[in-house]
Amino acid sequence: MEAKFLLSAADKRGFYRSEKPMIAVCGKSNVGKSSFINALANRKKLAKTSAEPGRTRLVNYFDLGGFVLADLPGYGYARVSKAEKAKWARLLEDFFCEPIAHVFALADIRHDPTADDLTMIEYLTYRRLPFTIVATKADKLSKMRAAMMVRAIAAKFKTGESNILPFSSVTGQGRAEVFALLEGVAARAAAGEIVSEE
Repeated sequence: MEAKFLLSAADKRGFYRSEKPMIAVCGKSNVGKSSFINALANRKKLAKTSAEPGRTRLVNYFDLGGFVLADLPGYGYARVSKAEKAKWARLLEDFFCEPIAHVFALADIRHDPTADDLTMIEYLTYRRLPFTIVATKADKLSKMRAAMMVRAIAAKFKTGESNILPFSSVTGQGRAEVFALLEGVAARAAAGEIVSEE
């Protein structure tokens, strides 16, 4: 797989359209979205990380072979103005009107989900978009503690534990499971089973 950056979009006029399945990655600022994307691509600097949370204000598209991955602006950063937050909200609303095959919603496994995390999952559920919650930074916890946090996160999000995927960009934990899930998404897309809600 030759992963590559495609383009960035500031609004719906610049959104990238492709016949390949579109996979979205969302989460709060500093949850590890760039590290997640780089781990999938097996590239250290494909998606650039920022020293200051909240700096990514565009939808960044990457070609990962069999699918296109869209990195959405991080949410929940307190130092961003209300006007900027409203702009981001409009951008996300427009984005999710596009054909989306699957969403990876990232949450830090070390902490309870934030109100913004809960709002995002409620929105994805409302829109009937298929999603998987990726519990990042799993290498920071023991296996026992990680299992406890998966149960806690599942309870907060009101979703089954099977929809919570512990992931570590450091150790590679969860990478194979993500690709297995993506293979299923690609197969359903090829069979015409994935239809976007307009």
